Amino acid sequence: MKTTGDTDVLVVGAGPTGLALGIDLARRGVPALVAERAEALFPGSRGKGIQPRTMEVFDDLGVLDAIRAAGGTYPVGMIWQDGRRAGEHRILDAAEPTEDAPYNEPWMVPQWRTQRILRARLAELGGEVAFGRELVGLTQDEDGVRAEFASGEAVNARYAVAADGGRSTVRRLLGIGMTGETVDPSPTLVADVRISGLDRDNWHVFPPGEGEGFLAICPLPGTEDFQLVAQFPDGTAPDLSLEGIRKVVATRSHLAPECVTELRWSSDFRPRAALADRFRSGRVFLAGDAAHVHSPAGGQGLNTSVQDAYNLGWKLGAVLRDGAEAVLLDSYEEERRPVAADVLGLSTRVHRGETRRGGATRQLGIGYRKSPLTHETRTDPGDPGALRAGDRAPDGTVAGVRLFDAFRGPHWTLLALGGAPAPDPGGRIRVVRGPASGTYGPGLYLVRPDGHVGWAADTAAGLPDYLARFGL
Repeated sequence: MKTTGDTDVLVVGAGPTGLALGIDLARRGVPALVAERAEALFPGSRGKGIQPRTMEVFDDLGVLDAIRAAGGTYPVGMIWQDGRRAGEHRILDAAEPTEDAPYNEPWMVPQWRTQRILRARLAELGGEVAFGRELVGLTQDEDGVRAEFASGEAVNARYAVAADGGRSTVRRLLGIGMTGETVDPSPTLVADVRISGLDRDNWHVFPPGEGEGFLAICPLPGTEDFQLVAQFPDGTAPDLSLEGIRKVVATRSHLAPECVTELRWSSDFRPRAALADRFRSGRVFLAGDAAHVHSPAGGQGLNTSVQDAYNLGWKLGAVLRDGAEAVLLDSYEEERRPVAADVLGLSTRVHRGETRRGGATRQLGIGYRKSPLTHETRTDPGDPGALRAGDRAPDGTVAGVRLFDAFRGPHWTLLALGGAPAPDPGGRIRVVRGPASGTYGPGLYLVRPDGHVGWAADTAAGLPDYLARFGL
């Protein structure tokens, strides 16, 4: 077995989760290798919705401009009946941008393009993706992890992260089970196609006919492609070929078979919801679909996955670069598993038509108030809806400084507002002083590298002890 070398972190899987984690580690100076079983990045559109909270994450990771240029807003749904337009359907509840939440609506980008953007950013930071690395063995001890690949190569790492999808090889090798349910027993076909005869201003929906499932055809911004989704009766095996898709389109819509001019990618699945029993085994962590599998309804899976990486990246950096105690890594599962469980319930309710795509699906309300890393020491933090430790740190402007600009980067940020004492802790902590502003009342707010308030207080008492937990 040839050893290809040592690294601090081995990330198994080059999907959105693995690439986002690779970026976060690279900008912290943490050596990491992203290993991908396939010979190239995933080619399909599958996870195409980027939620506002993930837009904020992409802002911090330095890819937001590219993501915005590559995509567009969600098109209005158009219901077709007997070859005629029967009415519009608003897929999302509208929301206006605000100072504290500048990204107000989901942004549609096909997954293959999101991954290309993330890989380009990783390469810009000096990171690496090793393709054609099929994991076949994984062992660990108190000092590190050894991964063996089908090619005969091996990698030694201090930690490893499973970002290898719902059928995770890492999860299987670790013996970690998943608990869940079938959201919908009906097989669903999803494909990227080229189609003539439909406008690109609408998400075209063809309601189910007798003995048939629905058909939806959505234009993918920034491309010539449409994403086609078709549901089939339980027990059916969808035909994934060009001819099979042409038959579905001709049977369920007013379009002729030859209107489907090209098949770019296709797959089938049965929507389910499942949660890994654990998100960690020793020095190995589960993230993304390896840890939680969602129905695609509501666009929650990819977004929850990227945010897993965003939560784990700074903690690995603190332990590997800053000298924080390894116990800090326990907080990854403590924070992210409850979030994943809640989001799984949400995506299932959206799939079943029990709730609309609105405020909750934008993921701006996700927080960690009950986390062991959260310290709220203010005597009067305000009413129950006021900003508290554990919450997402909103955008805003303080003394002419835009807060998202201040937060951007791998550092912590201390806000000293409304006359609160303004210590200068130094190190990798940026200090912003000014009046209380917008969502932020007077006091001290220590914002974590992942954009959540970790510590809130009226005075600086206890701040050195809190920072010491993170090697600062």
